[in-house]
Amino acid sequence: MFQSQPAQAREHPITPNESAVFKETQQGDLKLNIFKPKEESTSPRPAIVFFFGGGWYGGNPGQFFPHAELLAKHGIVGLTAEYRVEKRHGTDPRKSVEDGKSAMRWIRAHANELGVDPNQIIAGGGSAGGHVAATTAFITDFDSPNDDLTVSPVPNALVLFNPVVDNGPDGYGYDRVKDYWEAFSPMHNIGENPPPTVFMLGTKDELIPVSVAENFKKGIEENGGICEVHLYEDQPHGFFNFSNRENYNATTAHMLAFLKAHGFIE
Repeated sequence: MFQSQPAQAREHPITPNESAVFKETQQGDLKLNIFKPKEESTSPRPAIVFFFGGGWYGGNPGQFFPHAELLAKHGIVGLTAEYRVEKRHGTDPRKSVEDGKSAMRWIRAHANELGVDPNQIIAGGGSAGGHVAATTAFITDFDSPNDDLTVSPVPNALVLFNPVVDNGPDGYGYDRVKDYWEAFSPMHNIGENPPPTVFMLGTKDELIPVSVAENFKKGIEENGGICEVHLYEDQPHGFFNFSNRENYNATTAHMLAFLKAHGFIE
């Protein structure tokens, strides 16, 4: 099931230890890239799966290789997930959500093989990938008919980098999802006892205004949850990526502090 990554096949300067196909689709197999902690452990570890950004149109799982590798160094099994997008697969945003939920279910169902605690699985992502991560927590529609629906896709925490959480008439992507936005928008589907969440956003984000973060935080707290919001002055959309080392360091420091505070890192 798991495949090691041979050195000659590696294209990214940071590379996973192995990969595994988590879903077969008409458009091709989807896989998880897995980063494992070096230290052996006799007890199951927390895990985090990251979903890449790209407007449900493009993007690459390698975006979050640095984050997954970093968390593996802190004792968390780090994963990055492929999911279907319009450019490569000819699909609409509903399939992105479906695949995100499938990835969460697969990880939880295969926790034993991964050495993972099924009750300590975190979902993370940026931009549209942040949307996919958030939908695993809040959206009840768009399940794959081939998934085992007895396995919950709901994460035990969320780590979100300028995420798309409002898809309403004034939110991101409404023109593409208007026929089903009410079932698709995390902001409009926050239920009781949401998972603890950290939301990181630049104040000059041209796609996601600060008010979205504030309203999302309010919605989570009104439903009994915890949501930390960290604002980064004058930073645009995508500011957190590894290519901007200063912002990468600042946002990952907040990520690590959040995960420590909630017991995922000792």
